[in-house]
Amino acid sequence: MEIPKRPEPPSGLRRTLFRLPVHLYRMGLGPLFGDRFLLLEHVGRASGEPRQAVVEVVEHTGDDYVVCSGFGPRADWYRNLLKTPRATVQVGRSRFAVTARPLDAEEGGELMIRYAPRHPRATARLLRYMGFIVDGTKDDYRRVGRELPFVRLSRVR
Repeated sequence: MEIPKRPEPPSGLRRTLFRLPVHLYRMGLGPLFGDRFLLLEHVGRASGEPRQAVVEVVEHTGDDYVVCSGFGPRADWYRNLLKTPRATVQVGRSRFAVTARPLDAEEGGELMIRYAPRHPRATARLLRYMGFIVDGTKDDYRRVGRELPFVRLSRVR
């Protein structure tokens, strides 16, 4: 596996396209995404203003949702959660408060091993977009997972 230079977060028209799911959630169409994506409502680290991002759910168990920053640790939503871990998520029509906890590299590696066989086409597409070249082995997916920042969003009771 090659460790690539991460793609820059999108700007211009690409940013508008990446933000389209946020607008669909705002229009009440969140259930179209099922439980594969969630709307993350968080606080901007510098502005203190509310922010929103739609992120893919890597794994869901009980009251926990694990998400990953494909743009690496520079993604705004990731950096915002590091500063203020309290957030709200919407999955389908359900909204609830969560606390974010970044996962260590070993947990990330194991998550990637579980994710890749469940979603092979999405995995191939995402890794290619992020610049990773993998051979499809567990060891390669583990190495990729160690390079990506994963976050566990735990429901607040």
